[in-house]
Amino acid sequence: MCLHPQAIPPVPEVTTQVARAAFPKGNHYMQMRDELGSIYTDDLFADLYPPDGQPAISPWRLALVTVLQFAENLSDRQAAEAVRSRIDWKYALSLELTDAGFDYSVLSEFRTRLIEGGAGERLLDALLARLRQGGWLKARGQQRTDSTAVLGAVRELNQLEIVGETLRHALNSLATVSPDWLRCQVTPDWYERYAARFDGFRLPKDKTARQHLVESIGQDGCHLLEHIYAADALPWLRQMPAVETLRQVWLQQYWLDEGRVKRRQPREMPPVSQWLRSPYDTETRYGNKSDCQWIGYKVHFTETCTSDLPHLITQVETVSATQQDHHALAPIQVALAEKGLLPEQQIVDSGYVSAKRIVESQTRHGIDLLGPVHSDPSWQARTAGAFDVSCFEVAWEQGSVACPQGHQSVAWHLGQDAKGESVVQILFDKATCQACAVRARCMRGQRSGRSLTLRYPAERHEMLQATRARQATEEFRTAYRKRTGIEGTFSQALRQAGLRQTRYVGIQKTRLQHLATAAATNIMRIIHWLNELPLASTRRSRFAALACA
Repeated sequence: MCLHPQAIPPVPEVTTQVARAAFPKGNHYMQMRDELGSIYTDDLFADLYPPDGQPAISPWRLALVTVLQFAENLSDRQAAEAVRSRIDWKYALSLELTDAGFDYSVLSEFRTRLIEGGAGERLLDALLARLRQGGWLKARGQQRTDSTAVLGAVRELNQLEIVGETLRHALNSLATVSPDWLRCQVTPDWYERYAARFDGFRLPKDKTARQHLVESIGQDGCHLLEHIYAADALPWLRQMPAVETLRQVWLQQYWLDEGRVKRRQPREMPPVSQWLRSPYDTETRYGNKSDCQWIGYKVHFTETCTSDLPHLITQVETVSATQQDHHALAPIQVALAEKGLLPEQQIVDSGYVSAKRIVESQTRHGIDLLGPVHSDPSWQARTAGAFDVSCFEVAWEQGSVACPQGHQSVAWHLGQDAKGESVVQILFDKATCQACAVRARCMRGQRSGRSLTLRYPAERHEMLQATRARQATEEFRTAYRKRTGIEGTFSQALRQAGLRQTRYVGIQKTRLQHLATAAATNIMRIIHWLNELPLASTRRSRFAALACA
């Protein structure tokens, strides 16, 4: 399909008359069109279409429908039906009342173009540009960032179900593309074993029987892979995604012992973060945050939180469920810099904060990263009158440290901690420490002198100490209270657009869903702002309210 970009037509006169009569007090989508215009243009998506072919449906309309369907959590069929039947949607899309709309499959095709062209960000960025023009969005204010779990569009499988479903998925794929070849590779018992989905209630309960089934599945998988890689006349078989998934799962789950397939023990398997959790979505991973456990992805939202402007989502980052929050901070800040929307202060929780991140945010982007760092875990920091790290004077250029009594360190070793962060290990002379009159305030034990572990280089150590002192102030606590407001954003996106559950398979499609969700949330928020609707307050149970009565 080809595209010949055209100017956005005005709302047809009849559509306007009927819409005004049906909604005399206005409507969210009608107000969106009046205040924000069409938001998208054909030129914005022109590079996604070839120059020749059948004329395509205007992409600006498809982009707007994609956002609107997430504003109401509609399926493709429901969104296409809304285009045909709803007056407010026709008003927003500049359509005649008699327009029959389009087939629902067009929306899926449009999403595919966005993903293949790397253009999903345009759904959000075009809206942000329009909001900046209207003065509702400004750079260098306050923004806050947090993440939440996203469930994959697959069911959770135990280890036996994973290997069984992986082999069954490969067999179904091969039966579709090369049934004659596959029929020659399997035995009659395979049809009974792999005909139905692997579910816990169908599997044997006896431990010995389950172990025998695991080994049989492993032997069958190896047999199939061996014949696939030996089929020189059909080399494309080994390039099938289902076959590659089968190969990866078998490498993780099994090993060969003198020609016999055996199941790996957990300690012999790759790290949990690399385990494939479903053959139907190989990018889903097991996530664990606080007490929350899930199979799927994780999404980071960054939004403005300046008091005199609407709270708008400025950046969306969809990542693997295994990724720690602090790894997403740098890409988020780079993306905000490219949009010209860097904040002056970014409020985050402790998962994003470290001395390294604070220094990098300040030096690279001029951002004050506000969040609690971990407290000093030493007993000296928890004991009044004891000598913690802050009591020692560090001479970084000389590579030495002086204790509160004036004694100099005797060793200075650079290294890394368990998380790979650069540190310096400082040691004091054992004899000097044992003879010190205030030793009880400094150290315990008789086997060595005092030791210190400091962040390296100097600016990280000094930033860590300054942040620890800062977070003990009332000013910090007042500013940090704004972070909790992003929980309301996740709640709104969950109730409005089904944020918690991905509709699609794969991280790229899931990311596009999150971008459309963010754009839809921003549209609803700017309309509420224009209508002067107050922000909802935190819910409180009736019983808890008795305390304030």
